Amino acid sequence: MAHPAVGTTPGVRLVVVHPDKEVLAQAAAARLLTRVLDVQSVRSPVHLVLTGGTVGIATLAAVAASPLVPAVDWSGVHLWWGDERFLPDGDPDRNETQAREALVDELIAGHGLPAANVHPMPGPTSVATPEEGATAYAALLREHAGAQGGRDGQHGRAAVPAFDVLLLGMGPDGHVASLFPGHDGLAAQGTTTGVHGSPKPPPERVSLTFDAIRSAREVWIVAAGAEKADQVAAALADAPVAQVPAAGAVGQARTLWLLDAEAAGAKK
Repeated sequence: MAHPAVGTTPGVRLVVVHPDKEVLAQAAAARLLTRVLDVQSVRSPVHLVLTGGTVGIATLAAVAASPLVPAVDWSGVHLWWGDERFLPDGDPDRNETQAREALVDELIAGHGLPAANVHPMPGPTSVATPEEGATAYAALLREHAGAQGGRDGQHGRAAVPAFDVLLLGMGPDGHVASLFPGHDGLAAQGTTTGVHGSPKPPPERVSLTFDAIRSAREVWIVAAGAEKADQVAAALADAPVAQVPAAGAVGQARTLWLLDAEAAGAKK
């Protein structure tokens, strides 16, 4: 079921509830592929921001299994990440590694996604610190912003591509990307930030900032599980972002909360 929710967002906010996490992942995948096809009917390239987490990766796996995959012109799609654990390339705990195994490698091998269109966040394989990784990713975002009209950066230049869909998971503490309650990263300026002292291991990460997240045309928050229900309710009630970071994750045109029944507060 779906119903609009009133909130202080730039665009429309919609809450969609599915019966369980398996149906949620399948429905989110179908919705994502349909959105890509709709966007490709009017403009190119398409810029998508991927997320990790159990439901996020399950959604990518459901995309890989969908019969709609061949309908997409993957040569015109760019893939980005909202955050990353500062771990070496190929580490199984990296969001990139899990996304490649679930979907991305298959798209490259069998569906024409150019490897150059996949933009993982740097880790210690290529940079020394999360700050260096954040700086390098910010430069890459700016390079691909071009005439897409992303959020204005310094000197009037676009700082990020105009993300068509930015996927986010949400933790039981209400964090999104690697922006945690009460953490310094909440106030980070620019488009990316290095994170230290993350309350969720590992302690070092790279993340998009709220400035970058809020520049997206659409932000989709995918959450499942009863342990997240209180924070979902708080975010939808526009709780302070310092307490519930997910409340600050909003899209320019639309913000979608894609939930299973437990995360929506349904009782068993």
